[in-house]
Amino acid sequence: MSVEIYHNPRCSKSRATLALLEENNVTPDIRLYLENPPTAEELTQVVAQLGITPRQLLRKGEAEYKDNNLADDSLSDARIIELMVEFPRLIERPIVITAGQARIGRPPESVLEIL
Repeated sequence: MSVEIYHNPRCSKSRATLALLEENNVTPDIRLYLENPPTAEELTQVVAQLGITPRQLLRKGEAEYKDNNLADDSLSDARIIELMVEFPRLIERPIVITAGQARIGRPPESVLEIL
């Protein structure tokens, strides 16, 4: 089973989720998404696998959220995806992806649902 995690080593939830995967004998492919951001196509697929809207994947506390006026409800999903690709800090983390499904590791235990 192939498992990927969108990981930020500086984030405690991301570290806890990675540790939880390893405790469950899962060795995921680690994508340091801040250094290697997903493409718009990849992110669109992840949003679909999560079963949420792109807006629900946004980190609203980031400066880039305010700087790009992301509170504007008229922004299209495609534009929100574009901005997350351009500014990957906007992407909620961590995200675990496997077998056509994805979960956000908040709380970390939620990723166990798809393993």
